[in-house]
Formats: sequence, C-alpha cells, structure tokens
Amino acid sequence: MTATQLEFAQYPSANPTKEADRAAILANPGFGNHFTDHTVVVDFTVDAQGEGGWGNARLEAYGPISMDPAAAVLHYGQEIFEGMKAYRHADGSIWTFRPEANAARLNRSAARLALPQLPEEVFLESLRQLVGADREWVPSRDGESLYLRPFMIATEAFLGVRPAREVSYRVIASPAANYFGGELAPVSIWVSRNYARAGRGGTGAAKCGGNYAASLAAQLEAEAHNCKQVLFLDQFNNNAVEELGGMNVFFVFRDGTLVTPALSGTILEGITRSSIIQLARDRGLDVQERVITLDEWRDGVGSGDITEVFACGTAAVITPIGELKDGDEVISAPDPSAGEVTMSLREQLLGIQTGKVEDPHGWMTRLV
Repeated sequence: MTATQLEFAQYPSANPTKEADRAAILANPGFGNHFTDHTVVVDFTVDAQGEGGWGNARLEAYGPISMDPAAAVLHYGQEIFEGMKAYRHADGSIWTFRPEANAARLNRSAARLALPQLPEEVFLESLRQLVGADREWVPSRDGESLYLRPFMIATEAFLGVRPAREVSYRVIASPAANYFGGELAPVSIWVSRNYARAGRGGTGAAKCGGNYAASLAAQLEAEAHNCKQVLFLDQFNNNAVEELGGMNVFFVFRDGTLVTPALSGTILEGITRSSIIQLARDRGLDVQERVITLDEWRDGVGSGDITEVFACGTAAVITPIGELKDGDEVISAPDPSAGEVTMSLREQLLGIQTGKVEDPHGWMTRLV
C-alpha cells in the first residue's frame, strides 16, 4: 500500500498551544521536554484470513494513548522507534535529513522484532502530515530543530508469546536545542564494566526500546562519576569498543585515518555514522570500519597516534569526547578543545542539514 492509496484523515486539535506559550517554549526548548499539538497514527491489523494491512491513517491531537492493559508492548516489549530532525531553512521551508534511510532502518528493526513492514511512502507521508500541521513549532535559531520520533508498538491484547496481530505506528515531534545543553563542549564518558548493551544474535542492530532500557543502569553509573555518557565494550573480543548508550564513536589518527567500530550485529547502524563516513571519504580520507580495542584507544592517545575522538548521533550530531573514565583511570583527550577534523565534519554536516552548505548527495528532503 502506498501513501497515495492511504488517505490521512484530519482531526486537528481543538485546543492548540497558544502562540505566546509556544514562543516561550521555543525560547528554551531543551531536548524532549515539550511536544507539538498533533500526532500521526496508522494502524495495522491481521484479518481472519491471516492477511495484514495498514489503514485508518490519521492526523489527530497529541495526547495520551489508550490501550488495553494486556497490550503486547507492555508485556513483551514488541516495539521499535526512529529519531530524526526537521530543519527550518533561511527561506522558511522545512527539510529533513535522509528520511529514506530512517524508513529502511525502521523496517530492519521491524523484521528483527517481528513487526510489520511499513511502506517507505507511508513513512515519508506521515512526516509531511505532522510537520505540515505543526510547522510553527520548528525552531529557527542556530543549532535547533524539530526532533521527530516515529515509533511502532504492538497493541493487541493477548498474553501468548507470538507476534502481535494489531500494531500502531505513530509519529510525535518535539522542539530541540543542543542535546547536552549549552554550548558545544567535549563530554566525559564512563566505561561500563558491569553491563552490556547487547549480545551476539540479540537486538543490538535494531533500534528498539529494550536496548536503551538495558543501558540505563550503566548510564546511572556514568552520571555518578560525572560523565555524560557510557561506553560499552565487547568483553569477549579483547574489550573491543562498541558504542555509547545512544551514539557511535569515531577516532581520528595522526596520519589522517578515520576509524569507527565495524558493524557486528551488536552495534546500531547510525545514519549520522554512515553520513560521516561518506563525507570523510569525499575528502579523500582513509575511513576504516574495524575492531578497535580499549587498549588501542589508550595507547593511541598516549603515543599521539590518536589525535581526536568524537561521538555522533541524530540527537547530538557530532560531539567531541573530552575524557574516558575507566574506574580510577582517566584517558584524556589529545586536545582539550574540539579537534579540527571533528569540528570540520560537524560544520559540514550541520551546514547540509540547515541548507547553508551544498548537499552533494541529495540527502535533504523538503517536508513543507
């Protein structure tokens, strides 16, 4: 079923946020604290003949979700989500970054969690519907955006362990400032020795809530040591670096090589990650996706072979890593300020997203 076949009914909010209240929120949006006036919903059901299909597409007022206490998502965690941003360009138009990649990743996650495939056209139209209705919520200041959260949940009321036959796909939106708050600054990272984010054959490559729930105990441990994020290792592979609680990791070497951990089924294939790889290769840099261990990180910083380390993801874009805390050991950044390669890639990527820099790969899609 395509978006042209699927008509989105319109049920606009009867009580949209007042202009003055919205302006006050946009003056200091934070991250994930406030939400726009509407949501988009599309339902999936399996009929008596075992045929499934999407329908009942609609734009409606943002509000609580009513579901049965026996809904499968509440008991077995059958759900997935995506994260992306909408940017207001100088002419007032609103664009998003590589939505086709998000649609593809949503469907890879759906396959792993035994959820239905959502046609790419429906995914894209759901974004257009929501941003079109809530366009006044898109911030216009530097570094700000409208964060979009598409997600899919199993809503069937059934306690047997099998894939749900009723599913809801939804999109919500939240105005967003800098993910870590304030001006861009290197962040401190805590090495998790007690917890793992994912295991071989698990759901590490899917964007599902269970992976993030599994990271929260480690995140609390990180915060107790004054760190913003936690680093997970593969303890069965010489403590190979995997990823942070919500971001991928990159290393810049003295010879210009850029290294990031290879995808192994336990690491989420970040869209920001793949974009950085492409932009770096466009510059002629040698980009390697390979195993990099904690020992190599430590030794490389000590010898000067590693000159910059940064994290990346949709929410934080590119953020320099200032220090890594492993118990009582601290691996400090080679340069206390953000490195040249880190900042150059960040500026180019943000420039593409905000329409200030040429988009050589056609990554941007206009929503409104």
